[in-house]
Amino acid sequence: MGASGSDSGPQPVAQPSLLLGFPEPELPRSTPVAARELPVARVCVESPLPQLDRLFDYLVPEDLSEAAQPGVRVRVRVAGQEHAGFIIERTESSDAGVGLQPLGKVISPAVVLTPAVVRVARAVAERWAGALGDVLRFAVPPRAARVEAEYLDELAAPESHDPEILEAGPVDEVTGAEDPAAWAGLHPGPAFLRHLAAGRSPRASLEAVEAYGPSAWPVLVAEAVRTVHGSGRGALVIVPDRRDLDRALTALTEALPGEPIVRLSAEDGPTKRYRAYLDLLSGRAKVAVGTRGAALAPVRNLGLVVCWDDGDDLHAEPRAPYFHAREVCLLRSELDGAALLLAGHAVSAETQRLVESGWLQRIAASRTELRRRLPRAVSTSDSFESARDPYARIARLPHAAWQLAREALERGPVLVQVARAGYAPSLACERCREPARCAVCAGPLAESASGGRRTIGCRWCGTPAGSWSCPHCGGQTFRRTAVGALRTAEELGRAFPGAVVVTSSREQVKSEVPDTPALVVATVGAEPVVASGYAAALLLDGDSLLGRESLRAGEEALRRWLNAAALVRPAAEGGSVVITASEHEAVSAFVRWDPSGFAARELGLRRSLGLPPAVRVAAATGTRTAVEAFAQASADILGRPGVRTAGPVPLSGVTPQASWRLLVFFPVADGPEVTRGLRAARIAQAARRGSEPVQLRLDGTELI
Repeated sequence: MGASGSDSGPQPVAQPSLLLGFPEPELPRSTPVAARELPVARVCVESPLPQLDRLFDYLVPEDLSEAAQPGVRVRVRVAGQEHAGFIIERTESSDAGVGLQPLGKVISPAVVLTPAVVRVARAVAERWAGALGDVLRFAVPPRAARVEAEYLDELAAPESHDPEILEAGPVDEVTGAEDPAAWAGLHPGPAFLRHLAAGRSPRASLEAVEAYGPSAWPVLVAEAVRTVHGSGRGALVIVPDRRDLDRALTALTEALPGEPIVRLSAEDGPTKRYRAYLDLLSGRAKVAVGTRGAALAPVRNLGLVVCWDDGDDLHAEPRAPYFHAREVCLLRSELDGAALLLAGHAVSAETQRLVESGWLQRIAASRTELRRRLPRAVSTSDSFESARDPYARIARLPHAAWQLAREALERGPVLVQVARAGYAPSLACERCREPARCAVCAGPLAESASGGRRTIGCRWCGTPAGSWSCPHCGGQTFRRTAVGALRTAEELGRAFPGAVVVTSSREQVKSEVPDTPALVVATVGAEPVVASGYAAALLLDGDSLLGRESLRAGEEALRRWLNAAALVRPAAEGGSVVITASEHEAVSAFVRWDPSGFAARELGLRRSLGLPPAVRVAAATGTRTAVEAFAQASADILGRPGVRTAGPVPLSGVTPQASWRLLVFFPVADGPEVTRGLRAARIAQAARRGSEPVQLRLDGTELI
């Protein structure tokens, strides 16, 4: 009498003991009395094994029937081992054709998994060829029994809260709502809000301008949430990191005084996170803000999904199933019939593709409005600056940047953006210029400064360099190939004697700094906010950002520059930004403040080359034997028209134990079918006795 896989999985039904290659466990001596109504429970077990990614049928004993409702946590036996899981549904019968094991235990009668969350989780698993159990691990936080006890009455038998899907008509048809001042200069922003107020579900890409003051992006997001909340619906806001989370939460609290707003972040700990989850599930709160894992939050009657700065790589989940928060927001908008707002100072190529397809509407300020609200931007690589300062192209701090900082310090703080943290994060041999490596682990050597002392050691194992010598030429002296934030702060302190120097990087990231004259040296993404804006900004190390080995190097550099420049006062108030980088399309787009134009150009180039996001990409990673076996198992899919492969190639040297990778490019329109085929091939390979595992990852931002 074994648990049986239901026919909802992608593979033929099989008993889990046979799938794992184990003998059947000893049969129980007596069969419990089955429940009189719906005696079969279909359970999703929590397991990392691909072959267990299916629903298994279990017999519901009569004494557990009342508690064993869809959405509760249970424990069941699979191949002689106990697993946790969730009951997905109850049915009258099983079509497995074998006897069923009884449910082992109902952990709690609280229904913590709703049909709406299951629907989204299934869509995420299908989109990224992942396991439903892995998605549910992100969707439902770990249980905290004491917290759960406070919500049992509300979670025992919840009603269905699936939202009614509303059709969105032409934007300009809806009138009568008051236009918030922060949205006034964005076209057609006010019409978007009127749509929300009328209970409709528009979808838009918002190009924000300021990152501080009364028109900052948190205020824009809060106004949209307040509008949809006024229509009686819930809202979900996804941001990249803790600093953005704090800013968004503050703005939402001010926009919705007295309204409970849930904060969802892994940094908050399991107990606080579980309480926030139950607040949403029970309906005590209808607005949630969080980082990428919150994209699956169970907001009732969801009316608006907001994703801020969707190009930030922090939105990409590094663990299975490797989803991206932006794409989950798209799925939720479709499945829940909710409005969607992808907002940022920059525009990602993925968002631009949706705008050009007509699926999203662009909301942006006019050129006149941009000139009124933006700082003056200067590039040291243009012909005018090069004529004034012949060394501007090679100097890390050109004369124009130094002069700007000196004048701006009289009016307020000056932001200095650098590419790296630390003192001198990268060292090389002075004689042959080869990167300096640790003699113990071959890790990169770096210089650090602490307590007034400078030391050189390995960034991987921490071993001091001591008597280092170059294995290539025998040299024993170093040169710095990159300068970090601490070294930059030290140099600026000497260049501007008497000036206050503040650093923000790594573990010492500052959220805000006072509106007083100071040099604020920050790594990219760690720029503090000034309430009235910076007087000026120096964007250093531009060539370092543009020189990254990534398909998205230009797009990512522009995004980081725009995020920093948005913190600077407008030109009418003396605000200026100097960028030190060679001539590049991203530099030109920054000076013009044209994120959508740059995104359109990038998208056009990738279409011509057949690269994401014009196509989708999957990566199979493992040993060479495993990757080749996977390619053979998925030959039918890989041979489809429009599907092309690259590799397999080694990732860490050509040895039998090295990781090899096979890239598969396929059309977006064929995505569901190709994804199902690749997923089925991986499951079939994992089920074979003695097979080696293969990691399957789709649409990873760092794959190319």
